[in-house]
Amino acid sequence: MADFIYSIAGSIALLAFVISFYRIIAGPELADRVVALDTMTILSLSGIVFLTHLLGRMIYIDIALVYGLMSFLGVIAVARYIERGL
Repeated sequence: MADFIYSIAGSIALLAFVISFYRIIAGPELADRVVALDTMTILSLSGIVFLTHLLGRMIYIDIALVYGLMSFLGVIAVARYIERGL
């Protein structure tokens, strides 16, 4: 039963990833593209944590934390650029 739920959750995450990728390509504004990229980053982080659970390797949690921090700093930098304050 848990494998079925994992499959459904993975399918939903993959669909969200594809929709976000479409928004990056077709986004009318730069802010839309930034939000879509941040969404893809969050989905990637959840995928890394999911693999950590499946594989039982806790070192991947550290990788997810560093990736999340770098993503946060990138979004802040782009937001400052959009405001023309950088």
